[in-house]
Amino acid sequence: MGNPVVHFEIHGQDAAVLHGFYKKVFGWSIDSNNPMAYGRVDTGSEKGIPGGIATGNGQRGVTFYIETDDVKGTLDKAVGAGAEPVMGPDIIPDVVELATFRDPEGNLIGLTRNLGPA
Repeated sequence: MGNPVVHFEIHGQDAAVLHGFYKKVFGWSIDSNNPMAYGRVDTGSEKGIPGGIATGNGQRGVTFYIETDDVKGTLDKAVGAGAEPVMGPDIIPDVVELATFRDPEGNLIGLTRNLGPA
């Protein structure tokens, strides 16, 4: 089995600006009514992958998440191949296990394993 790209995140500092921009340009529905104020994106299309808009923590840019059955093992493998670990693995109980790393060119890449219902 391969490791598909399953999620994207757009990072910035001003949620209202980012939400407004992506709603206006692409017609996306963005729901940030959750404890982490994380903007869950519904693109309104059957194609593509789901995503989110995250703000704060000084980050800007785009991250994509790759699904794996072994987040720690895959992170260790990436580090062994020249990546720099950034976060995790961390668990959001009953939802997801996450880790991020920077590839050899500095791109932020995420790893994920679903812990919730399929």
